[in-house]
Amino acid sequence: MDPSAPPRVVIVGGGIAGLAAAFFLREAPVSVTVLEGSPRLGGKLAVSDVAGIAVDEGAEALLARRPEGTGLIRAAGLEGRLVAPGTTAARIWSRQRMRPLPRRQVMGVPADLDDLARCRLLSAAGMTRAREDPRLPATPRGDDVDVAGYVGARFGQELVDRLVDPLLGGVYAGRPEELSFEATLPALAAESRRHASLTEAAGALMPASLPGGAGAAAEATVFTTLAAGLGTLPAAVAAAAGAEVRTGAMVRELARTPGGWRLTVGSARAPARLDADAVVLAVPAQPAARLLAGLPRAAAARAALAGISYASMAVVTLAYPAASFPRPLEGSGYLVPAVDGRPVKAVTFSSVKWPHLRAAGPEVVVVRCSLGRVGEERLLHRDDADLAALAVADLAAATGVRGGPAGVRVTRWGGALPQYTVGHLGRVARIRAAVAREPGLAVCGAAYDGIGIPACIATASAAATQVLRYLRESRPAGVTGGHG
Repeated sequence: MDPSAPPRVVIVGGGIAGLAAAFFLREAPVSVTVLEGSPRLGGKLAVSDVAGIAVDEGAEALLARRPEGTGLIRAAGLEGRLVAPGTTAARIWSRQRMRPLPRRQVMGVPADLDDLARCRLLSAAGMTRAREDPRLPATPRGDDVDVAGYVGARFGQELVDRLVDPLLGGVYAGRPEELSFEATLPALAAESRRHASLTEAAGALMPASLPGGAGAAAEATVFTTLAAGLGTLPAAVAAAAGAEVRTGAMVRELARTPGGWRLTVGSARAPARLDADAVVLAVPAQPAARLLAGLPRAAAARAALAGISYASMAVVTLAYPAASFPRPLEGSGYLVPAVDGRPVKAVTFSSVKWPHLRAAGPEVVVVRCSLGRVGEERLLHRDDADLAALAVADLAAATGVRGGPAGVRVTRWGGALPQYTVGHLGRVARIRAAVAREPGLAVCGAAYDGIGIPACIATASAAATQVLRYLRESRPAGVTGGHG
């Protein structure tokens, strides 16, 4: 490559992590190209109309308290479009009864056992068992343990089944007996090493109560979204980044060259070659492992990436005439324990949760139903009409809604959610150590430090910093900028 030209960074993957990495490189004197194999940008962020209302197909909210997501939104010029939910008070549909979620809990782990008892989620025997936690000696554990094993040892299996499982399933579409306690609940895992009682550990993470009933308002502002849908964020970030963006550009191979990297792009019949000084892999674990296949020093990363499995799911979005519901919907939606055997694992009352959606269609109620967990692949093999019918039937059983929906959209997310199974933190450490042995290479995305949008953006920032540091050290006269 021309030594007088600015260094080129190629980002493989045009989801929010890849686009954020391009954005963080925007002020550096480098040329940035984003290669996305699918026909569109955004990954699991997309928006489309249902009954004339713009509704997200994938992620529909982000944590407002983490600055990475809201910071990128503001930097992309969308700050004025941020909106807050009207409520985040979800419930659990357990044993065909709606029950409130305990207010003081961390992903289902109770911080207040009396609060848990008032919710009447557990049987009398289950509640008696849960109350043993403060009296039990510390439960031994090594570097990592599955959530069900550790939480069940403290509170009993019924609490895992009725409370922890639906909350974790709603986030990861995973199973608590497989998911890592250290990776999925890192703050609680750290706090639990300072307390014998897991109730006390969860209580230490609870915010102080606010005077004047401000607690509910503070709870609602935990989340935020964009008025036109989070699916509008990728295009805004891509425009703000100013990078060259190519869709339909599948990267088939990554190889070392004397001057950096060479990527093979396109079909096997007509491959194109693209040279780069640095590369960021912002793709899921399996494609990342495939691209590392020709790099002997990255063998440990390939093996660790192969250990990250993914869950598939589907989102069925239904729009009903408001009069179809015999009584007003309460709260932001509900979760369903897997033990109850229902196809729908979570429901969001979108028109209740998001006032701007209700304003856009006051005579329409939009509801999002999530289907599919690890081990439920056969369910997702059903056609769209069958999935929609299952969602309609479950919603009718839970809410009493009458008649059919006026609008239906089925969105499938195959292999979308990485599973942070036991040992995940060790796998991520091995991946990053091996990748660091390949100068000018970095990874980012949902496979590593969290599947939420802010967590993905944080990995993108770290990847941009890593490649810029390498470029400054290898070409000190040509790279002096930074990112913010």
